[in-house]
Amino acid sequence: MISNIKTITLGCRLNTYESNIISTFKANLKRDNVVVINTCSVTSTAEKEGIKLVKKLKKNSPDSFIIATGCAVELNQAFWKNMPEIDKTILNKNKLKPSLWGLEPEINNKEAIIEDAKHLQILKSNSQQTRAFIRIQNGCNHSCTFCAITLARGNSESVPSGSIINEIKILVSHGVQEVVLTGVDLTSYGEDLPGDNNLGKLIKKILKFIPDLKRLRVSSLDAAEIDMDLLEVFKYEERIMPHLHLSLQSHDDLILKRMKRRHTTKDAENLIDKLKNIRPNILFGADLISGFPTENEEAFKNTLNAIKKLDLTFLHVFPYSPRPGTPAARMPQIPPAIRKERAKILRNQGHKAKYKAFKNSINSYQNVLIETKKGFGHAENFLPVTISEKVKTNNIYKCKIIGIKNNMVIGKINGLI
Repeated sequence: MISNIKTITLGCRLNTYESNIISTFKANLKRDNVVVINTCSVTSTAEKEGIKLVKKLKKNSPDSFIIATGCAVELNQAFWKNMPEIDKTILNKNKLKPSLWGLEPEINNKEAIIEDAKHLQILKSNSQQTRAFIRIQNGCNHSCTFCAITLARGNSESVPSGSIINEIKILVSHGVQEVVLTGVDLTSYGEDLPGDNNLGKLIKKILKFIPDLKRLRVSSLDAAEIDMDLLEVFKYEERIMPHLHLSLQSHDDLILKRMKRRHTTKDAENLIDKLKNIRPNILFGADLISGFPTENEEAFKNTLNAIKKLDLTFLHVFPYSPRPGTPAARMPQIPPAIRKERAKILRNQGHKAKYKAFKNSINSYQNVLIETKKGFGHAENFLPVTISEKVKTNNIYKCKIIGIKNNMVIGKINGLI
């Protein structure tokens, strides 16, 4: 019996991309009700969430055949393999290789090359979406003291630009309006490829060879490695969206040093100033960690004040979570209650910053890509917009922002783009 696969994704956009592809596989497992849990290990909370989800799923659906994969499985293989609720585990390096699952990609022409099968999977996983995720890179060459990603995903490995362009061309030909480039460490793109490659040059190629692509967005970037080519494309190419999510983690130089981050607070401030001058309508998001080992009140306040100082709008705040095998786990720890309280304070400040951006957008005109039948979408700078008028999904409308409602801004249609 050939079974359809249901995927449940935890964690990052890279996991989302991989789950989209996995969901297109058909499993020759001689049973129905196959569920894949794509786990995350960025924090202990994320790992516990995966464990809790598996147990709940098995309790509610005893006949389900559960397959666990992802970073949590990679880092603690014995635990996940021995969970009684789990029927099979797949390591990260094998998760997109159907033959190693005992699976086959759905393709009739047996002579078709592997790339065609891959494109079919990507097309099927993304063609019903307005925004498609494309993996351009995996892994990381750096060793931040709090992070276990190198243990879970290995060193940085870039996808050749030709393959990326071919994938995006297929998506655009089937109506996808926006593509998001994703990976673990996007700004290291091209370091392992022959020739002169970087993220900015890749984006230039994408926009040059795919003129019908309406919107290109990049996910989380390292403030230490944004190249001049990328700054240039932000300045001259309107199809690259004016929104960046920066992996800042802290805004205190001593904490950044102990994290083994490669940027200073001044680097972050200068980068944001440059980008604001290039694209005045740009909005920024950031990852922030509260309660990193040795973070005192002064260091915490430096990070708290940075939300306003750097004009950050969309925050991902995490209380520090010790990861086994990392140097930070061996440093003097901040009590968990203080980590959580500081995270709460950062999030509250983040809500105020987001509301300020919402308020500042009133009476402005924004181009909004509609993502749901209920009229929800995102502006180019990632403002969440709701429209009460009749709209079609996957269309881009020019809207005047007229108010704020339920953690979104309200748009009134001014025309179709």
